[in-house]
Amino acid sequence: MLIVNFSTFPELETERLKFRRADLNDINGLFALRSDIEIMKYIPRPVATTLEEISEFLKLTDEKISANEMINWVITLKDDPKMIGTIGYYHIKPEHYRAEIGYMLLPEFQGKGYITEAINEVVNYGFNEMKFHSIEALIDPANLASASVLEKCNFIKEGYFKESEFYNGQFIDTVIYSKLKG
Repeated sequence: MLIVNFSTFPELETERLKFRRADLNDINGLFALRSDIEIMKYIPRPVATTLEEISEFLKLTDEKISANEMINWVITLKDDPKMIGTIGYYHIKPEHYRAEIGYMLLPEFQGKGYITEAINEVVNYGFNEMKFHSIEALIDPANLASASVLEKCNFIKEGYFKESEFYNGQFIDTVIYSKLKG
């Protein structure tokens, strides 16, 4: 079985981006992401309405990282420590050498190739350092931008699940993309 250990938090870097652990300085950026109705319309989670909710989210995220249950990076530009998005592995399944990748990017940074660059780096880290065999992404079928970026990163659409999740009083469809270590 895969051993996951985030006791030393891994900071990553690409040509244009840095990836670091979130801290209290990121609370406004996280609020901007998680309170944006347009960003959250494809994510079956409540839209944030207060900074206190983000503080609790940050605390829960830290606890899960410390328990080696997930990892979440803040994405910044190399020359600016201000958060532009997040990316991470959720639902890590060590027994299956598999995890789910998820990501969010502030609107003013979308369409510039940042999320493609971020996914490629985090997938590379997942396969080469964490030793995953496969990585999945579950998305809303209407999220065509996310589907496009996953395909650009060589993820394969594996399935369309009708009414597979229950959120906000209704059943919703999901699409699963996956990538195998190659």
